[in-house]
Amino acid sequence: MMANKVKLKKYLICTFIISISLLIIFLVINIYEYATYTKNFNNKLSAIILKLKEHYPNISESEILEILNSKNTDKAILKKYSIDINKDSIVLENNKSYYKFLGLNIVFLILSFSILVCIFIKYNKQKDKDISEITKYIEEINKKNYTLHIDEISEDELSILKNEIYKTTIMLKESADNSMKDKIELKNSLEDISHQLKTPLTSILIMLDNLIDEPDMDSNVREEFIRDIKREVMNINFLVQAILKLSKFDSNTVDFIKEKTWVKLIIDASLQNVATLCDLKNINVEVQGDQKASLLCDYRWQVEAITNIIKNCIDHSKQGSKLAINYGQNNVYSFINIEDFGDGISKKDLPHIFQRFYKGENALSDSIGIGLALSKTIIEKDNGNISVESNSNGTKFEIKYFIDNIPL
Repeated sequence: MMANKVKLKKYLICTFIISISLLIIFLVINIYEYATYTKNFNNKLSAIILKLKEHYPNISESEILEILNSKNTDKAILKKYSIDINKDSIVLENNKSYYKFLGLNIVFLILSFSILVCIFIKYNKQKDKDISEITKYIEEINKKNYTLHIDEISEDELSILKNEIYKTTIMLKESADNSMKDKIELKNSLEDISHQLKTPLTSILIMLDNLIDEPDMDSNVREEFIRDIKREVMNINFLVQAILKLSKFDSNTVDFIKEKTWVKLIIDASLQNVATLCDLKNINVEVQGDQKASLLCDYRWQVEAITNIIKNCIDHSKQGSKLAINYGQNNVYSFINIEDFGDGISKKDLPHIFQRFYKGENALSDSIGIGLALSKTIIEKDNGNISVESNSNGTKFEIKYFIDNIPL
């Protein structure tokens, strides 16, 4: 950009200097022409005055000046000598000078015209070059080649067009990159879904084949098969529902209804959803915090996010252990801390626990690895973030909803 501004400045200065030079030459020619005519006239007048002084020695200088400045003329006298006062010059040297200066003026005009034509041709040549480059840019864009760099940008109308094409190129490139990224993510998601569905569907088919092939199967075994089939169907249903929810977030079709919500209400509703699990594992839940803490969020979605996190903590808690939940609000964010006292998450798995379909080494057999990914997506949608710390004594999730979401 800067180099082209300098180039444009040099071009304008060069054009200005050429124009001034031509003007000066034109003025010099005219001054020289006038001086030549004046010199020729003065020489002839000087000769006439000498003749007058020779033949009329009594004539005074004032009379001579009066004659020279007189406006009285007699065209008839000059006609006797075939001189037309309107067309011919009495001084023959001026006739010669006239043709000399006429030729000089013609040469000057031709030179000036040639210079202007050269400038015009050069300008148009550059313009044609720029247009050709723009055409090539567009052709490359049509070939889906977005790796273009428009460096020669000055301040004329073509440069404005180049700028717009460059902006369009960047936009198309981003669109193409996003499209490719979406395709890769869709491919990966389909592979993950296929993998997740394959195991339960295979189990269901095997159990159904057993039920069909053995009509006289023991009733207890048959009932166990039916319960297993029901469990697998419920797992598939949960997986499909979770995937549908995530796909809505990916396509930005989820409309969050944000309202002022007390943090305690979200925690109470989440604990109610996992109350049965707590009873089965005899988990003691301790909740402490500022009951005035609030945030601006979609209550229903945040309950689902916190429920998934608490459920994950319960699943990895030891029998008869406890679950600690601490919440509050400061000048920067509202927060919810959830801590279990299980075996913890390995260092290898810790960076990946929020990835979709990721299952760590301590994951339950029926886990599908999607709950924490969904929770992270929901929390970030409400301008929050989630982090995790873990060691051999347990795991702690820290959730923060930042100041923009805290109602004044």
